[in-house]
Amino acid sequence: MANILAVGIATLDIINSVAAYPAEDDEVRAIDQRVCRGGNATNTLTVLSQLGHRGHWAGVMVEEPDGRHIEADLERHRIDRSAVLRLAQGKVPTSYITHNLANGSRTIIHYRDLPEYPFAEFKKLALGRFHWLHFEGRNVAETRQMLAWAAAQAPGVTRSLEIEKERDGIDALFPLADVLLFSRPFARGRGHDEALSLLRALHPRYPAATLVCAWGAAGAWALDRHGEHHSPAFAPPRPVDTLGAGDTFNAGLIDALLQRQDLGTALAQACRLAGRKCGYQGLDFINQGAQK
Repeated sequence: MANILAVGIATLDIINSVAAYPAEDDEVRAIDQRVCRGGNATNTLTVLSQLGHRGHWAGVMVEEPDGRHIEADLERHRIDRSAVLRLAQGKVPTSYITHNLANGSRTIIHYRDLPEYPFAEFKKLALGRFHWLHFEGRNVAETRQMLAWAAAQAPGVTRSLEIEKERDGIDALFPLADVLLFSRPFARGRGHDEALSLLRALHPRYPAATLVCAWGAAGAWALDRHGEHHSPAFAPPRPVDTLGAGDTFNAGLIDALLQRQDLGTALAQACRLAGRKCGYQGLDFINQGAQK
C-alpha cells in the first residue's frame, strides 16, 4: 500500500444519457440522469483507493452544496483531504456531460468559478511521506514550481504528469516529471496521427523520462530508456461508459509501476483496467469483476 498525492481538480458531473447524440438545435429526452463527482486527479485517486492505496488530494474546495456532495464521495473512497485549500466563496467546477448510449461516447461542457491550487499551499506539504506524486498538466506556472520543489525536496519520490490538452507553456513542465502521460487529443494537436510518433519525437529531449500515450481502441504505447512498448486495448463485451477511462488507465499504470513491474507489463495492466472500466457505469467497478 502506497501513499499517493494527486494535485488537480474535483468536479461535479451532471450526466445525461441519451439514445443517440443530438444534432444542433434538437430537443431530446434523457433516458437517465446521474450526478456524481469527477475530475481527473480525484478519479485516478478513486481507482487507486480501490486498488489498496492511500489517496491524498491537493486541490481547491468551496463551502457550498455541490462542494459537500464532492466531499462526501471523496470521504466514501477514503481519500485524505488535509492538503485541500478551502475557500468561503466561489463555485465548484461543474461538468455537464452528454453520454451517448449508442457508442458510449461523452461530450462535456465545463464551468468553473474557482482558482487553481497554488504553489504556496503545495510548499507546506511534507512530500517525503508520499510514494508517488501525480499532477494534472494545468495551471502551468504554479505546477512548474510544484514539480521543481518536489524534485528538490523529495528527489526519491516519482513524479507523474498527465498532459490531457495543449496549454500555453506546458512544455516547460516536461523535464520536471519522471512519467509523462499524454492523451490522443494532445498528440493530434501536435500533428501526430499515432502515439509512437509523438513519443519518438519527444524522447531525445527527455531521455530519462518514461513517455506514455494511450490511443483508445488501438491500445497504448510507451517509450523509455529500455525501448518501445505497446499493449492492445481490452474492450468490454459491451461498452457502457467511457467517462473516466483515461483516469483509470493512469491509475492502473501508477499501481503497476509502484509494484515495480516492467513498463510493458504495467502498460498492459493499465489498458486492461481501463477496458474493464468501460464495461461499467462509474468508477466503483473494481469489486465487480475487474482484476489488478
